[in-house]
Amino acid sequence: MTDPIVVGLVANRLHSLLQEQQTALVSTAFSPVVRESLDLACGVFDSAGRMIGQSTGGTPGHINAMATGMAHIVAAYSPETLVDGDVLITNDPWMTAGQINDLTVATPVFRAGRLVAWFASCCHSPDIGGRILSAAATEVFEEGLRLPILKLLHAGRPDEVLERIIRSNVRTPDETIGDIYAQVAGNQVGARSLVRLLDEFDLPDIDAVAAQIMDRSEAALRSALAGLPDGRFTAAMATDGFGDDPLELRAAVTIDGDAIAVDYAGSSPQSPYGVNVVLNYTRAYTSFAIKAALAPEVPHNAGSFRPVAVTAPRGSVLNCVDPAPVASRHLVGHFLPSLLFEALRPALPDGLPAASADALWMTVWRGGGPDETQPFTLTVFGAGGTGARPDKDGLTTTGFPTGVRAAPTEVLETLTPLVQVRRELRTDSGGAGRWRGGLGQVVEVRRRGDRAWTVNANIDRVLHEAPGAVGGLPGARGAFVDARTGADLPRKQLVRLDPDARVRLCFPGGGGQGPPTQRPVDAVLSDVVNGYLTIEAARATYGVAIDYVGPADALVRSPDTYRVDHDRTAELRRRA
Repeated sequence: MTDPIVVGLVANRLHSLLQEQQTALVSTAFSPVVRESLDLACGVFDSAGRMIGQSTGGTPGHINAMATGMAHIVAAYSPETLVDGDVLITNDPWMTAGQINDLTVATPVFRAGRLVAWFASCCHSPDIGGRILSAAATEVFEEGLRLPILKLLHAGRPDEVLERIIRSNVRTPDETIGDIYAQVAGNQVGARSLVRLLDEFDLPDIDAVAAQIMDRSEAALRSALAGLPDGRFTAAMATDGFGDDPLELRAAVTIDGDAIAVDYAGSSPQSPYGVNVVLNYTRAYTSFAIKAALAPEVPHNAGSFRPVAVTAPRGSVLNCVDPAPVASRHLVGHFLPSLLFEALRPALPDGLPAASADALWMTVWRGGGPDETQPFTLTVFGAGGTGARPDKDGLTTTGFPTGVRAAPTEVLETLTPLVQVRRELRTDSGGAGRWRGGLGQVVEVRRRGDRAWTVNANIDRVLHEAPGAVGGLPGARGAFVDARTGADLPRKQLVRLDPDARVRLCFPGGGGQGPPTQRPVDAVLSDVVNGYLTIEAARATYGVAIDYVGPADALVRSPDTYRVDHDRTAELRRRA
């Protein structure tokens, strides 16, 4: 057995070199999807493809799916078929991250002629062809270019034929290829640092140390599970689905000693449209949810997957069958942590947040008509509010369970003729409770010039709001509308816009936690002063009577212009 002190030192160094890998990737990326939003994951793996660690950025759907997907990559190319300088690539949804827009690039690491480890990254491509990224496709074949596990580089030499194929099938060839080679560069940086690390500690490979790192994570998660009551816990949740066909998600969680099993039997059958989830992605967000609930501080690696068993019926929306459409799989997969938190609430009554806005809102904007002087395709991310926590309010406009960020307005307006006319917090959107849900936001977009344009809004919680917990109220539903008329626009499919169109997105809020009348009066007053809550909502949902006593036409209203009527408040709360 390797000296435990050496294991600890190497583990810390691996964390540092994973940050080097991610920094190199982000610094050399072409698209704002990677460079600004960090829609990515970086990881290091032992010689058999088992994940040892991940970088701190990125999203669980990428890193956890890539972690299990590496088994397919390692199986496709045995060590004797690889040489130093080879690089592999795939975007097969059933092998990696569940949609073909996510490209996984894996690099074997050689030392003294022997394969000793792997570095890999998974990034959302700015475009992969097919339909503009949406849920409207009825087969995966319509969703763009699907790459099996292939060699992108042969002993350091790019595969020019493969590169030409990719360039010919995407709307953003320079950005797409640029991001792919940024992934290659990031892996190379990690690989060089790992070889230096092995030399420094005089280790023949990383496998022995990796095994102990994984075992420690497994033991820590099993210890946390052993502290919970055994039993079977269930929950159900509705999502918007596609069009007028909502989806139901069901989970049964069984805790048995130091192991946990999650079964999604009873969930809706797979959809005819692209909101389906492959089992790999279902496992990714399930394992993330269990670890986040029970042992968030434990290093994340293959060991933390071992105590968690995940099953879903074949042909269900959480285990769809090839060639089901899957482009918008996050609009279902992102709901799994909130679903599992609800199921586990009886076992952890004081330790879990309420439901969040959950599904990341992704809009794809396009200007590419025959008379477009500078065609553009731009993917933009945004988040609603998270659910209220057991002892804190929810986070406002913060992605959960994803870690993807919103790009700055200045970046979007520099790269395209889009203009964000409005970007502000959405008053009254957070679910009321002893602890308030996080707020959503309002974003309004137009374009410069006199050209037509399009948008596809991959969004959810427009029909089904985030429920509250333990007596808390739900967050506000989202909306996607024509800003000029207020009319609803079609979701999850291409919308054609005239040059003068304005699009408004109203992001949903997170659910509240605990009875609203238990929220301290001062906290309600602070929410009103800060614009998070209207006076009317304070009275109706919290039972707090607040009066504004300043000038009616004041644009800036200071805290001392608001007064709490304590007698009316006591009466309102007495009636509640």
